[in-house]
Amino acid sequence: MDKKKQKPAWSPEQNSDAFASSVVEGVSDSHDGMNPSRQNAPNGSDIRRKKLDIDDHVEGVLAGDRMILARTITLVESNARRHQDMAQQVLKKLLPHSGNAIRLGITGVPGAGKSTFINTLGSRLCRKDHRVAVLAVDPSSSLSKGSILGDKTRMERLSQEENCFIRPSPSGGTLGGVSRKTRETILICEAAGYDTILVETVGVGQSEALVSTMVDFFLLLTLTGAGDELQSIKKGVIELADAILINKADGNNRIPAQRTQQEINQALHLISQPTESWQTRAYCCSSMTGDGIEEIWQVAMDFTQQARKSGSFAEKRKEQTLNWMLDMIKEEISNAFFQNPMVLKQLPLLKDAVLSGHMPVTTAVESILARFRDLRDE
Repeated sequence: MDKKKQKPAWSPEQNSDAFASSVVEGVSDSHDGMNPSRQNAPNGSDIRRKKLDIDDHVEGVLAGDRMILARTITLVESNARRHQDMAQQVLKKLLPHSGNAIRLGITGVPGAGKSTFINTLGSRLCRKDHRVAVLAVDPSSSLSKGSILGDKTRMERLSQEENCFIRPSPSGGTLGGVSRKTRETILICEAAGYDTILVETVGVGQSEALVSTMVDFFLLLTLTGAGDELQSIKKGVIELADAILINKADGNNRIPAQRTQQEINQALHLISQPTESWQTRAYCCSSMTGDGIEEIWQVAMDFTQQARKSGSFAEKRKEQTLNWMLDMIKEEISNAFFQNPMVLKQLPLLKDAVLSGHMPVTTAVESILARFRDLRDE
């Protein structure tokens, strides 16, 4: 059989939108993030052909096998029910081995240089024997094509580091779906021994708030020379940040960047802080020269140390986990409602009745919810 026509073991029997990832003809399923050529398993070709069971996934992830790590994340990303059931069993066994990493969220205005910053910071951490996993949150990537893979040229050095694993977000997912998959991917990477998780928001809008609910330290990147910098950043995002970093502070832009730093620090005293007993401040760096990179990493470490000492670190993790559970319950209830055959049939009729003025909105809502409850009670 032609090798190009062979399907990997984890692919669905038929192509459908139910699967979060797809296989392009000619690309094997040995893909491990952006490092497809590096495999820890001595018999990589045998594992690549093997259909993994639950224990294979668990043992491979705990052993740090990069190939099995990638396949386990692909399993989690799948929307097929049989894959989801298996993924949850794998996650249950991996959960006791997770939670030992520092989780950093990184967001920024367009052009702020997030990928270049991650490339520089991640490379330095790897050279200090940290194991770094880079993940992306981009629910809009199917439209914008703005996934982390699009920034590969700016992260080329980091992608070659042995201690780094880079994984793009599933494309075309809803915000809730990407949230679940990214959170579960964090747990898997931690179980695989990665001690630093960098989560980048590639899209814009709600993704910033989403990432802030799954990380320990939230960093906002901005830049100078684009007019009123404070107006270019949404106030709501500033209130989520534990630190603000003015990037590209080099050459002729160094002095303007320092001026912007002072302006932001003055404004921050008027804004509520996201973490109690921690004052958010602005810093400068250059991802090209490396100036300021060590300083911002030390800021993140100081924040983490202080949070652990005060007990807020553990409390924040617990609160994030609880909120994740409640959000998933809401999402499942919403999906059960809007995917119900009766709702699919009646909702368009109710929309027409409301838009034509023949039925009040409240009446329409109460009507369809009453019918839905009756069906659930049968």
